[in-house]
Amino acid sequence: MARRCVLVLALAVLAAMASSPMALAYDPTPLQDFCVADTTSNVFVNGLVCKDPANTTAGDFAFSGLHAAGYTDNAFGSKVTLVDARAVPGLNALGVAMARLDVAPGGLNPPHTHPRATEVLTVVDGELYAGFLATDGKLFARVLSKGDVFVFPRGLVHFEFNCGARPAVAIVGLSSQNPGLIRVADSLFGASPAVADEVLAKAFRIDAATVQRIKARFMTKN
Repeated sequence: MARRCVLVLALAVLAAMASSPMALAYDPTPLQDFCVADTTSNVFVNGLVCKDPANTTAGDFAFSGLHAAGYTDNAFGSKVTLVDARAVPGLNALGVAMARLDVAPGGLNPPHTHPRATEVLTVVDGELYAGFLATDGKLFARVLSKGDVFVFPRGLVHFEFNCGARPAVAIVGLSSQNPGLIRVADSLFGASPAVADEVLAKAFRIDAATVQRIKARFMTKN
């Protein structure tokens, strides 16, 4: 009887943990009003060190610059202006970040993932063909116009392509103060040290010479 009670109690605890916001939280939960990042500190922690609240100002919670168009005259024709805890120290420990995405006509924000964040994209101007790939390989994609919103679940590969005739602009919300960024092609063909040619040739079903030609395109990242 006692053994059965212990089992029931253990299951109850597990159920409570599974439904607890603390268990589901990803970024650390704040234990105070705010923890403004001390970006000059050399201390290494999971996140950023807090500075003395007495030295905190309104400027620690503000950012100016999202009104300006990003520079898109590059190989991809796109630019992401990230506003994270390093750009706005007051975001530290709050579990959110945001960004502005500019994409020139025919430009692409190439396939990438955010390992620590779900992304919510809102188109402010222009048109974007946006989508993500589920773990079973299914593509979820559609053309978005001004005012449309699209969600990219955390960790899944996604992209945005400007299929319109004029520049596209979007504002992005991210569920981490440090969402991370892994560009699929850059990571595989532009890694340092380099991924072995034999590995990439086998994975993409191409020959080593083709792998080397592709790698050459990623030697200078832009």
